[in-house]
Amino acid sequence: MSVTADTIPAAEPPTRPHGEEVAASFPALLVAADRVASTVAQGVHGRRRVGQGETFWQYRHFEYGDSPQQIDWRRSARSDRLYVRQNEWEAAQSVWLWPDLTASMQYSSQRNQPQKQERAAVLTLALASLLIRGGERVALLDKPESPATGRSVLDRISMSVLRDMSQDPSGDDLPTPPLLPRHSNVVLISDFLVDTDRLMDLLGRIAARGVRGHLLQILDPSEVSLPFRGRTRFEGLESEGELLVGRAESLRESYLERLDSLQSTLATFARRANWTYGTHLTNGPPEPAMLSLFTNMTEAPHART
Repeated sequence: MSVTADTIPAAEPPTRPHGEEVAASFPALLVAADRVASTVAQGVHGRRRVGQGETFWQYRHFEYGDSPQQIDWRRSARSDRLYVRQNEWEAAQSVWLWPDLTASMQYSSQRNQPQKQERAAVLTLALASLLIRGGERVALLDKPESPATGRSVLDRISMSVLRDMSQDPSGDDLPTPPLLPRHSNVVLISDFLVDTDRLMDLLGRIAARGVRGHLLQILDPSEVSLPFRGRTRFEGLESEGELLVGRAESLRESYLERLDSLQSTLATFARRANWTYGTHLTNGPPEPAMLSLFTNMTEAPHART
């Protein structure tokens, strides 16, 4: 979405100059991602993680997607709930990442704020760096490469993300994931401002395979408040056309209700599927969002003692 009002410039549609501008910003994006990763790494150093080792860590409640073979019947016999035994992390996990780099993410309501696309790229590259430092196997969800670890993998992911940013976005607004193995992780970083039925169908199909997901919704501050007033022209960034409104404030209530409904739907799904869901605004620093996301990934869900 872009907006034209008396004091708010319209976001330009994707063009070749945009690609050249993004290409010129590659070094800054990589530096920003490395800074975020380094900052977060200091805060999570030494954190224990759930995995397939032999050292007992904790019990947790039996969750959707767990196999009955994982149930600890001795512990469950002392309660009216079923429990799963968890051990400390000792083996690498497979993690698939998907930053939304479609045209709708090329939006910023203020010149001094990053576009949603830029923030998604920084967070994705920072997360890939953190995971690879911890020995995890990482891959992009919409690319053919299998998860792997090592510096060369991080370089390949970085170049793939930056290459996609520099090109005219023409792909689907949702990924087509491969058949993900059970107990792997998928991270989706997007504004999720797409058809809700299609989105929930995708998430449901991923969760049904026993994959744990992490959703991070990136929004521009104007998208959570719709502050526009008076005569305003809304321009779609993905060929949706434009809408000229005499009183933009008349749309605010219904728009905010739809946004609240979307976020409630995502939060409810995440809770029921044992996923995580968070939001991030582009006018804030990326480090808190990255710390929360990385902590959610490396800690056991709904830990029980």
